[in-house]
Amino acid sequence: MKDSTDTSALLGQCIRETTVSGRPPDYQGKVRDIYLLPGDRMAIIATDRISAFDHIFAEPIPYKGQLLNQLAWYGFRQIASVCRHHVLDVPHPNITIARKCKPLPVEVVVRGYLSGHAWRVYQDGGRELCGQKLPDGLRQNEAFEQPIITPSTKAHQGHDEDISEEKIIDRGLVTAERWEEIRETALNLFRKGTETARKKGLLLVDTKYEFGLWQGELVLIDEVHTADSSRYFYADTYQRLLEENAPQKQLSKEFLREWLIDNGYHGTLDQKLPVLPDELRISIYRRYRELYERLTGETFEPVSTTGFNRYLEELLDQ
Repeated sequence: MKDSTDTSALLGQCIRETTVSGRPPDYQGKVRDIYLLPGDRMAIIATDRISAFDHIFAEPIPYKGQLLNQLAWYGFRQIASVCRHHVLDVPHPNITIARKCKPLPVEVVVRGYLSGHAWRVYQDGGRELCGQKLPDGLRQNEAFEQPIITPSTKAHQGHDEDISEEKIIDRGLVTAERWEEIRETALNLFRKGTETARKKGLLLVDTKYEFGLWQGELVLIDEVHTADSSRYFYADTYQRLLEENAPQKQLSKEFLREWLIDNGYHGTLDQKLPVLPDELRISIYRRYRELYERLTGETFEPVSTTGFNRYLEELLDQ
């Protein structure tokens, strides 16, 4: 994909923080700022912040929020027949208006391949992940016979914690009946995401789902099948690269994690966050853009971030 946009101009199109008349967000996540609205709604702002190993970097990625927010909206529309979601409207490329749901304290990670965190555990000798037994003899990026679920608890600070399905129920994080519903829904969502990706020449490798409750009903929240929550391989080169024991060509944030590891950063508390070079930030932007355009089939048309806080203030005053 060619990108004729001037690099310096691109790096100037970033939203790292938002404010409304000096009022900070009611809640600030790693990437999203949330403002509570009257009634049962909230405004979710996808900023250009990027995180890895549960740390937020000082250097934002140009237009990442717009790409992420619009790809999430595309994904929510794709899975609407599988599960209810929280999105009400997307009035701006960076903004989603959504229902206020009660978040459930578990992130549901579905994995179809031995990659990323699962591979790192396996490579270190682990043969069990979140209660899931892993057979000997698997290669990096090899497909599992069936997708597996490897949940984690949602940490307010620090790292999320891997947890087994059994412990989720034992700790009372959700009831056994609710977990069975979550489990079935997550696997159905993964099947839907896999079908959508295959049509675009991609393999959905793994992904994270977050759920909430709306009037007692299970609802998909946060995002779905985006570059922040998912990993994709190129289908046309997958088998050859697997047989060659070569790195897979992929679209995901793993590219950033690998860069960090190669530069000696592993996310430990005693390490100082590295500075992301401008060329890396541009490269990440292009990968997010490529995934957006490949999945949606649409050309990304960025909207200038100049005056965004003023626009946000006008929106919230309505």
